[in-house]
Amino acid sequence: MTLFDSLVRHGMPFVPRSIVGKVARRYVAGEEVSDAVRIIRELNSEGAMATVDVLGEEVRDPARAAAAVDQYLALLDTIDREGIDANVSVKPTMLGLKIDEAMCEQHIAAIVHRAAGLDNFVRIDMEDHTCTDATLRIYRALRADSSNVGVVLQSYLHRTVADVGALLPLTPNIRLCKGIYREPRSLAWTQYETVRANFVYLMEKLLEGGAYLAIATHDPYLVWAGMTAVDRLGLDPQDYEFQMLLGVDPELRRVILDRGHRLRVYVPFGRDWYPYSMRRLRENPTVAHHVTRAMLGLGPR
Repeated sequence: MTLFDSLVRHGMPFVPRSIVGKVARRYVAGEEVSDAVRIIRELNSEGAMATVDVLGEEVRDPARAAAAVDQYLALLDTIDREGIDANVSVKPTMLGLKIDEAMCEQHIAAIVHRAAGLDNFVRIDMEDHTCTDATLRIYRALRADSSNVGVVLQSYLHRTVADVGALLPLTPNIRLCKGIYREPRSLAWTQYETVRANFVYLMEKLLEGGAYLAIATHDPYLVWAGMTAVDRLGLDPQDYEFQMLLGVDPELRRVILDRGHRLRVYVPFGRDWYPYSMRRLRENPTVAHHVTRAMLGLGPR
C-alpha cells in the first residue's frame, strides 16, 4: 500500500456519503431485492452463480432480528420464483447473535428449513473473533439435521487449523477466505505471506478431507493454488467452487469460468449499504483510487 492509499483509506470516515455511494455501486447490487435479481441474472448469463446477502449486522433489537428472518424467507421465495441460480448468506449478528445465541440459532434454523423446502442452501457468514465460537456451535447444531447449510472459516486466524480438524468429520461445506476484520496479533496472523500460506494449507486439508470447499479469494496466486490442488486431487467441478465479491476483478472471474471451474459471486443488497461499503473501502487499498477519482469527478477506470 502506498502512503497515498493509506491516507485515503484511513480518511474514509471523512469522505462524504454521496461519494461513498458512487463507489458502492460497483460492490452493492442496490437497495431492493429487484436490484439483486437483476444483477444475478447478469451473472447467471455469464455462467456464474450467486450468493445473496441482505445487508445488516450488529442488531440489538429482537424485533429487527425477527424482521431480518422475514426478509430472508421472502428472498428465498423470490429466488425460487424467479428461477435464478443463487443461494443466500446470513450474518449471525443481524439475526440476533449479540442478543441471545439460542434465538439466533432458531432464526437461522427457520431460514435453513425454508431453503431446504426450496432445494436451496444457506451459508452462515463468519464475523469477528467474538462471534467465532457461537457461530460454529450454531453451525454444528444445524448441520446435525440439515445438509443444506455451510459456514465460513478465515485463514488469518491462528485457531482455524484446529477448527478445520474438528469440522472435517461432519463432511462440512466451508467457505474459506483470508478474513477482513481487524484482529489482534495474539489471535491472527498479520503478515501477508503467512496468511497466504495458511490459506493454501487449509484449502488442501479441506479438499483432501472431503469437504465441499468454496475457495473465496481475489488473489491470483491463491486462485492458481486452488486450480492446481483440485487438478492434483482429480476433483470434479461439482466438488468445489470459487467465490468472489461483486465488482471485484471481473477479468479474473472470467479466467476462472473459462477454465471450466464453478464460480459464485457474493451479491449484497439492502438499505444498510453504507457500513458495508465503508468496511470494504477500508479493507481494500485499491478501492482508494476509486474513491479519489469519484471525489475529483472522474469516472471509474
